[in-house]
Amino acid sequence: MPLTFSRIGILARNNDARVEQTLRPLIAHLLLRGAQVFVEDELRLEVAQTTSCSRTDIGRQCDLVVAVGGDGTLLAASRAVAETQTPLLGVNLGRLGFLTDVLPEDMRAALDHILAGEFIKKLRLRLSAHIVRANGDDDGENFHALNECVIRNQEFARILDFDTYMNDSFISHHRADGIVVATPTGSTAYALSGGGPVVHPELPALALVPICPHMLSDRPLLVAANQRLEVRISAAPDSIALFTADGQLTRALAPGDRVLIERAQHDLILIHPPDYDYFHILRHKLGWGREQDTSRSG
Repeated sequence: MPLTFSRIGILARNNDARVEQTLRPLIAHLLLRGAQVFVEDELRLEVAQTTSCSRTDIGRQCDLVVAVGGDGTLLAASRAVAETQTPLLGVNLGRLGFLTDVLPEDMRAALDHILAGEFIKKLRLRLSAHIVRANGDDDGENFHALNECVIRNQEFARILDFDTYMNDSFISHHRADGIVVATPTGSTAYALSGGGPVVHPELPALALVPICPHMLSDRPLLVAANQRLEVRISAAPDSIALFTADGQLTRALAPGDRVLIERAQHDLILIHPPDYDYFHILRHKLGWGREQDTSRSG
């Protein structure tokens, strides 16, 4: 029977002995199944019958990419494959594993199902952001995020003043440590710890979550994902801020700078084993329902 995916790329976290211990049996299993395996060249993993490939090219070369590591590894991998619409599967070597839901001990069986065409495909919306400087200059650089874009104070002892807009309509003035603009995928990350809601990944919405707001009335806000959002940093000389995308791409923001955030053109395609259950992951990772009051009856 022909494989559903025959050209499989491997992305992973560098310089981690646990990763190599997982990669070698993973690659051996894929080769045994008759797949052509492409390994990211930065891993410097010399395995016979594999092809070395750059991270920037792996999405074009493969019809499935496997990210081995934690959620951070998958977030970085998403930027390498989303534009080419190459499906991504995560093998979890991290702590939480909201996105990398295949455990190393289960990966052979999971891959057998997936290669046989037995899998669940999910689309996850992404963010695209760019910075316009106070003098009107556009950096011309787009930042993509699967979880969130964050604008926060660069000096942690100071409150940041900023304004938010949606499609040029003023939302509010904020005094806070910053703000998180999260996708549904990112609603269980930084935004959740900031008091934001859990948003089902199939809901086309974005969450604006102020970070430690000065006013308790400054609450999280959900908006439709097709809206363009803007965060304008105060022009006051001491308004020094920091922009981050998925906690991995960072740029300094000066007084009067603006950050424009909207839905990215391409969603990420995530592949899950056939027994994938989103609510099971929430119950397991967030501890829902663990403490039940057995004293109640009826």
